[in-house]
Amino acid sequence: MPRKTTLKPLPAFRTEAAERAFWATHDATDYLDLSTARRVVLPNLKPTTQSISLRLPSHLLDGIKAAANKRDVPYQSLIKIWLQEKLHP
Repeated sequence: MPRKTTLKPLPAFRTEAAERAFWATHDATDYLDLSTARRVVLPNLKPTTQSISLRLPSHLLDGIKAAANKRDVPYQSLIKIWLQEKLHP
């Protein structure tokens, strides 16, 4: 893909919300030379989590807790591990 020779000047944003609104309606290739972009690694970035409520039969929860106890991990962590393994085998 040919590089754009003239890039538009990037506006100054007063707030993060204003910047989000701008990028929702504008093409980044008009403002940035993406051919010079570099991949970055953010090692301390933790994924956003969301609390959910999940009703389980008592015998199932007891079994999960017993399995977690054998592995010496919290049962909630074991549930997350099993869900991740099932979603991405």
